[in-house]
Amino acid sequence: MKIYDWIVVGGGIAGAAIAYELQQKNFKVLLIEQDARPDNATRYSYGGLAFWSATTTINRQLCEEGKICHQVLSEELSGDTEFRELDLLLTIPVDIDPQKVKEDYTRFATPPKLLTTQEATELEPLLNPEVISGALTVKHGHIHPGKTTQAYLQGFLQSGGEIEIDKVVTFQNLEKVQSTGVNYATIKTLKNTYYAANIAVCAGGFSRNLLKASGINIPIYFTHAEIIETQPVELQLNTLVMPANLQRFQLESGSTKSDELWDEPGNKLGNILDPGAVQFLDRSLRLGQISYILTDPHSNIDATNSEALLRDRIKNILPAIGKLPGSFHHCLVAFSKDSLPLIGSLPEQDNIYIFSGFSNPLVIIPPLAKRFANWVSSFEDDIIPQLSPERFGRGNWNW
Repeated sequence: MKIYDWIVVGGGIAGAAIAYELQQKNFKVLLIEQDARPDNATRYSYGGLAFWSATTTINRQLCEEGKICHQVLSEELSGDTEFRELDLLLTIPVDIDPQKVKEDYTRFATPPKLLTTQEATELEPLLNPEVISGALTVKHGHIHPGKTTQAYLQGFLQSGGEIEIDKVVTFQNLEKVQSTGVNYATIKTLKNTYYAANIAVCAGGFSRNLLKASGINIPIYFTHAEIIETQPVELQLNTLVMPANLQRFQLESGSTKSDELWDEPGNKLGNILDPGAVQFLDRSLRLGQISYILTDPHSNIDATNSEALLRDRIKNILPAIGKLPGSFHHCLVAFSKDSLPLIGSLPEQDNIYIFSGFSNPLVIIPPLAKRFANWVSSFEDDIIPQLSPERFGRGNWNW
């Protein structure tokens, strides 16, 4: 029977980064991922790195650290993350005043520049000029999220880490291992029982229900996100295109006002469609996205209807892009009440930690993974304690 210092649950970019950083601290680490072939939010991400978008002191610091991390990450991990900078275009609908939209963006660390419709279409010739009154633009970081995660995992394995493909069923905080007489945190999976001094839950959109199955309720939530992915194409998209009036964050914020609604699996708390597109270096595209808030993580999605809606909106903005053949995909995306992640041990569960609920995740996960590994190695940190789940108070949660 193996006993680990840490078991990390979830093999997306959050779990991969945490596992790698913990292994660098000479902990004995096991990562458990349920899918041999990735099928998570990391897999279907746009890959964008919004270094420019910080609005708070904490986010400004993390975005600055994140940019430094990403600039050297390929070299550190000995795996190409495809890091680059490209132009982000935030499209403004034809019936909206561009100046007012520009004013809404002045709170960001690097406010985007306003372009006329002509300037926007010169920068991105695939745009439909008839449906926009202008656009905002700013330099935007970009990586291949799948390749970045694989680079983390490869670095983790090369450092002596272990990976198991298995599905976690429940956790227990402390259980005595008879052969040692010592209490360890316990994970029960479909195949086995694992023991560790500590557990880090990095299961993204599944984190809430996974913890709830073990009697642990915390204020973490999820959307059902839907995208279309194409094969490599000859067509060239020069920029990352998204709407200036992103609705996803408003949807998330509005859905967290009543935790009671989240305890009922059949609730539908809203949906939005933010049409956008990005092309990767292999010339494939990801087109998105629809976000549904359905409190059951296993809710059935009408893929045919969703794909039709998504294509219709994208064709309006990018006519040549919207009609490209592609495959439809669905995943869960975790979020919190205040757009900051939940990081730290759970109250009365001192051996179980959460590392999930990220907004702007690809930027801040690398620096926070480093900070977390240092923090649990008894180094002081000025940010990690501020991200504890306890910042929301315990309320009526079942700890």
